[in-house]
Amino acid sequence: MGLILDTDVLIRGEKRGAEIDFTRWAEHGDACISAITCSELLIGVHRANTAARRARRSAYVETLLAHLPVLAFDATVARTHAQLLGALSRNVTLGAHDLIIGATALAHGFALLTANVADFDRMPGVVVVPFE
Repeated sequence: MGLILDTDVLIRGEKRGAEIDFTRWAEHGDACISAITCSELLIGVHRANTAARRARRSAYVETLLAHLPVLAFDATVARTHAQLLGALSRNVTLGAHDLIIGATALAHGFALLTANVADFDRMPGVVVVPFE
């Protein structure tokens, strides 16, 4: 049992400049992130428009990575991703990164904490926990 944190949850934490209290979601288990969320956070560091912002973001992301387990995109997640994508109607469009995050949650049997409920709710089998 666990809780995958969507990238948007962590970005909101950075913008607020305060730690997010995850105790209200404790029944889902320990928090972790997918490898693609790790990448998305690091992209934000590299795309920062000033050196000061880059340094702040880097410190924030490195602190997160030191405290949150990162779940790999391995063969099990890849199989779940393919199954998940294959189950979607051809007219349903979802972001590639969101599908990987959803597949990671589904493959591990974890719930997914996100502010982007609308997209993840369209993924069959993914347990979506609304953030705020």
